[in-house]
Order: sequence, then C-alpha cells, then structure tokens
Amino acid sequence: MPELPAPDYPADVRARLAADAEEIIARYPDSRSALLPLLHLVQSEEGHVTRTGMRFCAETLGLTTAEVTAVATFYTMYRRKPSGDYQVGVCTNTLCAVMGGDAIFEELKQYLGVGNQETTDDGKVTLEHIECNAACDFAPVVMVNWEFFDNQTPETAKRLVDDLRAGRPVEPTRGARLCTFKETARILAGFPDPRPDAVEATGGAGPASLIGLKLAKGEALPPRIVHPRGETKGGGQAPGGDTRHDGTPQDSAPHDGTPHDENTEGE
Repeated sequence: MPELPAPDYPADVRARLAADAEEIIARYPDSRSALLPLLHLVQSEEGHVTRTGMRFCAETLGLTTAEVTAVATFYTMYRRKPSGDYQVGVCTNTLCAVMGGDAIFEELKQYLGVGNQETTDDGKVTLEHIECNAACDFAPVVMVNWEFFDNQTPETAKRLVDDLRAGRPVEPTRGARLCTFKETARILAGFPDPRPDAVEATGGAGPASLIGLKLAKGEALPPRIVHPRGETKGGGQAPGGDTRHDGTPQDSAPHDGTPHDENTEGE
C-alpha cells in the first residue's frame, strides 16, 4: 500500500523550527543550498530524519520530497531510524583495522548485544563501523558523536560504552566536549554550542600526519628513526648494504643529529 503523506509537526514545534530554518537559509544566496543544515536541524528534533522532517525541509525550501529524500539517504550522517544518544563508531578502514579496529568492533558487538547500526535496549548507544576519519596516526580510533577517542583497545572501548550508558562524564581525546547526538546535530546545523567554554577544547593531528605539511613548508625534519635497508643502527654500512649514486656508503643522517641533505653532500 502507498504510504500516506507524512504528518506535520505540532504547531509549536513547527514554529520553532521555522524560525531556526529562516536563520539558516539567510546564510545562503540560494535557499536550496540550505538543505544539508536543515536536515541536521530536523535530526536534532527527533534524533533521526523522519518523513515529517523531510516534509518540513521540502516545504520550507520549495523542493519535492523526492529531492529531499535523495539527499537524506545519500549521506550517512543522517539517520533514517531511531538511534541512541551516543553514536559509537569504530573505524574499520585499513590501518585502524589492522591496528585493532576489527577486534574492537567485534568485541563491542558481543559486549553490547547489538549488530552494526543497532541500538542498545536502553537507547543510549548505537554501534556502527565507520570509514576513515583521517586520524591514522592515532589508530585504532573510536568516535562518539563525531568526537575522537584515540588509541583504543577492546578494554578501553568497553569502559567507554559503560561510562556512556551509566551517564558518567566522558572526555574525548581531543576536540570539543562530548554532547548528545541531538545536540551534535543542532551544532552541525550551524548553531553555536551554548555550553560554557565548550569551544575552548581543541586538538590536532599527530606528528605522523604533519610530516607532509612540514615538508611543504620547507621545514627541516628530524633524523630518520627507521634506518634504510643495509644500514646498521650506528649509521655504518652493513655487509652488502646499499651505496649512494657516487659509490659512498648510504647514511640516513649526519651523526650530529641534523637532517641529511644529499644536495649539500661534498660541500
């Protein structure tokens, strides 16, 4: 049977959302561009994007519900069914997986008694595997409502979900303080975090992630830690080791601790 038209929000809810939507739309030269933040806005109301939410977005922006549905079903950050207060995502992409992400995900599924994209009975935690979050130097990584929890193990991940379910304070490894999924969705819609000092917390990439940036800026790098093939730990040439193009033994860096530069060799 065809679905009936989606019900509307109650009058007070619609009025409140309409005021927020007007503020969002004013940021864009074309109202259609406001669809992504509007979907976050309606997600902040019910914890997932409902048919009612998509109807609201369509009517507000002058789109068809088919156009809104096409966007809402494309992006994984929009939930299509009720989910928990805390979205616990375990990175299972290549590096995190081999560093222990697969083991963490399997352990949490057994520990919580849920499968991928399923929610615990108390409505607190939704578990899912997620793709790369560009934090490979902190692998394996778990995210809660898109905040980072780095260098996890099965045991630390289980303590993390226990704390979330018990309502105990949980601090991300870096970045903003943790809040509920609905609150996160409202922030993603473009509204400031109202909690005192919420934006003071910060963090950044680790040393491994920043090497490319340092090279691009022309900054000198420290000596290599992993020695080239054929070189001994002390910097000497191992038997049968590699040599430079000029026939001299290969060495990763001068022994005074300064980075080696082939272009200055022999000066």
